[in-house]
Amino acid sequence: MRQIRQSRKLRNVRYDVRGPILVEAQRLESEGHRILKLNIGNTAPFGFEAPEAIIADMVHHLPDSQGYADSRGIYEARTAVMNYYQSRGLRDVRVDDVFIGNGVSELISMVLQAFVDDGNEILVPAPDYPLWTGAVTLAGGTAVHYRCDEDDDWNPDLADIEAKITENTHALVIINPNNPTGAVYSEETVKGLIDIARRHDLVVMADEIYEKILFEDAVHHHAATYAGSDVLCLTFSGLSKAYRVCGYRAGWVMISGPKELATDFIEGLTLIANMRMCANVPAQHAIQTALGGYQSVEELIGPGGRYYEQAMLAHRLLNEIPGVSSVKPRGALYCFPRLDPEVYPIADDEEFVIELLRAKKLLVTHGTGFNWPDPDHFRLVTLPAVDVLEEAIGRIADFLALRR
Repeated sequence: MRQIRQSRKLRNVRYDVRGPILVEAQRLESEGHRILKLNIGNTAPFGFEAPEAIIADMVHHLPDSQGYADSRGIYEARTAVMNYYQSRGLRDVRVDDVFIGNGVSELISMVLQAFVDDGNEILVPAPDYPLWTGAVTLAGGTAVHYRCDEDDDWNPDLADIEAKITENTHALVIINPNNPTGAVYSEETVKGLIDIARRHDLVVMADEIYEKILFEDAVHHHAATYAGSDVLCLTFSGLSKAYRVCGYRAGWVMISGPKELATDFIEGLTLIANMRMCANVPAQHAIQTALGGYQSVEELIGPGGRYYEQAMLAHRLLNEIPGVSSVKPRGALYCFPRLDPEVYPIADDEEFVIELLRAKKLLVTHGTGFNWPDPDHFRLVTLPAVDVLEEAIGRIADFLALRR
C-alpha cells in the first residue's frame, strides 16, 4: 500500500509554538510529570476568568444561536465593532466593512487565502507571531521578514523594510502591540510604517489583538487611523486576550481605506467566509457586551493588576540572571529575553528549550520559532501568578547556571 503523505503545501509551514516541544511535553505528562506550560498565551489555565456579563449574555442568547448566521457575522456584533472604531476616529467604518471569525487566527488565514497569489511577497516582522509566516506560506506566498531592533525597544527597522521591498511585495504586516516582544509602537513609528505602505502601494495588515493590554505610559495607535482613505488597511482584533475568553474564538477584521479599489478582493474574502458557513454564533453575542460594557482589563494592566505586576516581575527576574537581557514589555503578555551567545553558545535553540523542559519540567518557546534568525532568544508567557512566575524563572536560572 502507498504511503499517505501530507500536502506539499505544508513543506515549509511551521508553527513551533505547538510543535515538537509540545509533543515532548505531552510525552513527559504521559509519564506522570507535571509540566508548567509557559508557551501559549492562554489565559484560563492561569486563573483569569471572563467578565460575568459576557458569559451571561452568551448564555442568554444560546436559544437564538442554533442556526447558521450571516457568513460575515451577526449584525449586532458587526455593529458593535463598527461603533468601536468610529468612536476612535475612524468615522467611515460601516457594518459591511467588518467580518467576524473564529478568532483572529482564522481571519488571518482567510484574508491571506483571498489575497495572496503564488509568488507574492508579504513583509512580516522578525520576530513575528508565527501564524503569519505559516499562513502566508500556505497561501502560496513568501514571507519576507523585516527586522525589529532589540536595541531600539524592538521597534521595526524602517530602513530594513524599505530595503526588502521588491516588485513582488504586496502587503506589510504590523503586529502592535507585539507578540512576542511586548513592544508598543509610537505614533511616529506607526506613521512611518504607513508612509512606507503608501509610497509602495502596499496593503497594510494590522494585527492589534493586544491593543488594550498596555503598561505604564504606553499608548496604542491604530494603523488604520494613519492609513486614511488612500491605504487599504485590514485591522485584526478580538476578545481572546483583553476579555479572557480565548476558547470562545471571537475575533474580527475591519477593512478601511480605498475599499472601492478592493471590491474584487472583498468579493473573494466573502466567498471564503461563505465556504466556512459562519463563525461560532454563541460567541458572537459576546462581542457587543464586551465592547460596550465596563472594560475590566483596566484592573489588570495598572500597578497592582496581575497583567502588569507579572510582566514587570518577569522582566526584573530575567535581567537578574547572568548573561540574560530582556527588554521591558510595554504591552501584551510576553517577554522575549536574549541569551548572550558568549555566555551561552547555543547552536540549536529548539534543542535548548527541550533540554530545559526535560530538566526543569518547564515549557517555553525558542526564538527561532518566531522567525528570529539567531538561536539566542526564547519567549516566556507572563500569565502565571507571581509566586508561580518566581518559581518558573528560578528554574530557568538554575538550568542556565549549569551551562555557564
